[in-house]
Amino acid sequence: MTAKNDMSMRVQTLPGLREQVAERLRMAIATGRFPAGARLIERELCEMMGVSRTSLREALRELQADGLITLQPNRGLSVSVVSEKTARSIYEVRATLEGLAARLFARSATEEQIKALHESVDHLAQVYDNFSAEAFIAAKTRFYDILLEGAGNEVAAEMLRRIHTRVSQLRVVSLSSEERARQSIRELRDFVSALEDRDEQRAFDICVAHVQAAAKAAMKTISTRED
Repeated sequence: MTAKNDMSMRVQTLPGLREQVAERLRMAIATGRFPAGARLIERELCEMMGVSRTSLREALRELQADGLITLQPNRGLSVSVVSEKTARSIYEVRATLEGLAARLFARSATEEQIKALHESVDHLAQVYDNFSAEAFIAAKTRFYDILLEGAGNEVAAEMLRRIHTRVSQLRVVSLSSEERARQSIRELRDFVSALEDRDEQRAFDICVAHVQAAAKAAMKTISTRED
């Protein structure tokens, strides 16, 4: 990792400083700026982000708890490498939780929430047409925020947000593929259609199939990385 004074990483305001630092680091990891296995050197990060070591260390502890970074003996902190076995386990749990969220959303969401979810998919389609990792993450986060709010299960929401953080690196790489992007948006449009019909089973089935397709793309990414 090369230290540099990069304005895109610098934190400008003090309130919620730890959260801001942690979010900037998450984005840098998710977009591949800090790739899997990259060392994270505190001095360089402090200079890059314009924050104290105390604030940085608080944020790093949060990312370590999320599984995004790993403390290795005699090497220090580095971006975690997601093994194929771990990735499969994560996607299995994700499919179950998102399927539950789909059922609950179809059952309980307001018409306004359904409309907002539809609009979020339209926005995702626009992002896919002019892909950037940052825009994609923001659009996908918006989609899931609406889905989880409409589902109304805070425990599932908290668990899914942690899972989405873990798979963010693999998701961005796989969805930069034009073929996977087109497939994904078709899946999401079918999903929204099932939700509009209040069809819990079809929404569940489409949601699980969507996650399984994402898992397949992620496994391909891991295989390529390990070759």
